Amino acid sequence: MSKVFSIEEFATFDGPGIRMTVFLKGCPLDCVWCHNPEGKSPLTEYVRSPNGCLKCGACERAGIKTADGVKLTADSVNACPRNLVRKCGIDYSPRELTDKIMKNAAVLNLNGGGVTFSGGEPLFDTDFLCECIKLLKGKVHVAVQTSGFAPEKNFQRVLELADYFLYDLKIMNPSDHKKYCGADNALILNNYRTLAKSKVPFVTRIPLIPTVTDTVENLTAIASFVKENNVNYVETLPYNKLAGSKYALVLKEYHPGFDESRPVNTGEKLFASMGVTARKM
Repeated sequence: MSKVFSIEEFATFDGPGIRMTVFLKGCPLDCVWCHNPEGKSPLTEYVRSPNGCLKCGACERAGIKTADGVKLTADSVNACPRNLVRKCGIDYSPRELTDKIMKNAAVLNLNGGGVTFSGGEPLFDTDFLCECIKLLKGKVHVAVQTSGFAPEKNFQRVLELADYFLYDLKIMNPSDHKKYCGADNALILNNYRTLAKSKVPFVTRIPLIPTVTDTVENLTAIASFVKENNVNYVETLPYNKLAGSKYALVLKEYHPGFDESRPVNTGEKLFASMGVTARKM
């Protein structure tokens, strides 16, 4: 069993064609700009939509006080007068999840699409992911959207099964990566090298975070690294200033620790000068 916190049908930016994107809970990284804070913990959580909230405090009184603040519970669902509290993290067995995916297989296959496993970090529970891919193999195209932060043996297992990867490269400097993402990037870079040597199709994606990942130094290092691995195409993901609004779901405030107001450097000319095509998504 593993937990899913969202399933998006008819996604168009998570791989080839029209896709179903499955968001699995649990991530070993802690990126300060994380767009899916409800996907960080592998555990079931209860989240509260801020839209229409009366600020009455009923859900919090029904919750549990912890050192980090109030944690909503199943009792909070019934306590909310506006029905704004919901369970986040639904248990699925590999068979249950793949049966749900296969209901859309005919539509997905018509346009060259498929299913994309995202998160969180889908490699967080490698056994579950591999079992799902095995059940889908040959029936629907399977992509994995990953940070690449996983033990090499786990990455290799998924690499042997998946049809396509969307692979993030965030920060090249190990100490900066640890500062902003909670761990150094040695595993990520080693797994990228393995992916680049394989015959599995993939795309490199770079989140453009102002003053953090979009610096000339970092983008130059990324361009050099992908070129060293015979890659000449990347996709850049501009920072979403609305990302912080999702933190209200988990009763937290968003403090990214960088200047959100600064215009993002897309690095298109820089990449082009180094022989890498960069497409903004």
